[in-house]
Amino acid sequence: MTQKNKLINRLLQNPRDFTFAELETLLTQLGFVIDNKGKTSGSRIRFFHPEKKLQYLAHKPHPSNVIKPKALKDIIDYLTANKLIQNGDSEI
Repeated sequence: MTQKNKLINRLLQNPRDFTFAELETLLTQLGFVIDNKGKTSGSRIRFFHPEKKLQYLAHKPHPSNVIKPKALKDIIDYLTANKLIQNGDSEI
């Protein structure tokens, strides 16, 4: 099982300790490019998928690096709706 598949499986389990670093790794492996939107972006991070012309805006959590459950659900819904993952345990 690849690191990407492990991260997808972990994400779909809605863990309470999924970190922003794990999200960055997963989205990068799914083909997204990270763009922090410049020096004035604060905690906003833009993930852009050049091939599919998709973008996802996320706020880097602070002071902890752990993503809140509602934000994690939104991420799962977005990736599922755009057919980047399946809400089973395998990716498309």
